[in-house]
Amino acid sequence: MNIVETGIPGLVVIEPRVFEDDRGYFFETFQQERYREAGIERPFIQDNESRSVKGVVRGLHFQLGDAAQAKLVRVIQGSVYDVAVDLRKGSPTFGKWFGVELNENNKKQLYVPRGFAHGFSVLSETAIFTYKCDNLYNRDAESSINPFDKTLGIDWQVKEEEALVSEKDKNAPAFEKAQMNFVY
Repeated sequence: MNIVETGIPGLVVIEPRVFEDDRGYFFETFQQERYREAGIERPFIQDNESRSVKGVVRGLHFQLGDAAQAKLVRVIQGSVYDVAVDLRKGSPTFGKWFGVELNENNKKQLYVPRGFAHGFSVLSETAIFTYKCDNLYNRDAESSINPFDKTLGIDWQVKEEEALVSEKDKNAPAFEKAQMNFVY
């Protein structure tokens, strides 16, 4: 597998080694030793999957305090534009975002460490998105930032007026007003 640095410390794109022939393909979606050697040492304890239609924007979500989560995200079917925002106060990239297209063809993964907000937009007719977490979901610790916050200026590759966004995400606070407790 190939690890691609994003310019934001700790946030990396993973390009797995894919074996293809006329029967199809095979690749390891996760292998603990290889990921550990690449610096991804968090033990994953929960897997999640979602299906979304074109134009959906989910995020920007994160968990606070002891409930913070690192995530290893990928797409099984379709295509998404995946985004992570550095929320670690004191980080040289605090408030900066990184986006990458993840799809069923490129099979790329994004490792999102603790201390980041995460979200994605769906570029294909539908997308099946899956991710591993290193901590259990805790409703009392969930937090979010409005995905269309002007300070962040994220290009979701979906027009805001055409985006399908939950009321909860639409009403999430702006970056500057969001509750964050991460330190670099």
